[in-house]
Amino acid sequence: MAPFISNAQKVDIQGHRGARGMMPENTIPAFKYALDQGVTTLELDVVITKDKKVVVSHEPWMSPEICLTPDNAEFKDDKKYNIYSMTYDEVKAFDCGYLNSTRFPQQQKLHVSKPLLSDVIKEVEKHIKSYTQYEVDYNIEIKSTRDGDGKSHPEVQEFSDLVYKTIDQYLPMSRIVIQSFDFRVLQYWHEKYPEVRLAALVENTRSIETNMANIGFKPRIYSPYYKLLTKNKVKELHDMGIKVIPWTVNEAKEMKQLIEWGVDGIITDYPNIANQLGLTRPN
Repeated sequence: MAPFISNAQKVDIQGHRGARGMMPENTIPAFKYALDQGVTTLELDVVITKDKKVVVSHEPWMSPEICLTPDNAEFKDDKKYNIYSMTYDEVKAFDCGYLNSTRFPQQQKLHVSKPLLSDVIKEVEKHIKSYTQYEVDYNIEIKSTRDGDGKSHPEVQEFSDLVYKTIDQYLPMSRIVIQSFDFRVLQYWHEKYPEVRLAALVENTRSIETNMANIGFKPRIYSPYYKLLTKNKVKELHDMGIKVIPWTVNEAKEMKQLIEWGVDGIITDYPNIANQLGLTRPN
């Protein structure tokens, strides 16, 4: 497939949960695969365990769609295993890579567990030094809701501080973006850690103006569900000095359309497709 644009660095290609379409989501093999496809940013989600460990996971519970119990058995209740009520030793006993999701038929089956954020960073940085030779950013989503406070995760302040302290041991904050649907998270980081870039995740149909008013400041990045975007909205955000990076864009046609509209990046389950289009950095 011929390259779509000549300068890949025009667009920030973010591997969603690593490369969910091809590898088990939010696992070290997924992040390494994304690096090998030339992404410029790794997108991932974090939750907190009972013993205050920062774990890379989309849900704050063990999902029956992707996980098997320590006894290698399937289960149905998606709220049965609340990660915030489990130690990390208990979490890592679950296999969250071999039960292949039918939503992603190309996804490789692997026996892997949910990793610590610290281990992801260490393994990614090692892979960068040994193989890809290209530093990437980390776009880290803090998964929190008002209803979940104290039940499926700590309060926003404690949650955020645990994440910051973990990152700070390994990486400069210049390589970090913190994103969240929970605007309380963005507000806290804006006040406490103003040096960190922030991205507002958006799946509501409110106007940009309303969402900005609810956030209370202008984040560096606005990340809506891609179907909520129009060319005019991209221009509106750019006129405000805000970058636009939609999620989750998985078809080549949609990637091309959004890039023609001038988005600053895309979040995709298939960084290999972006690579085939010539959107990623040269290998």
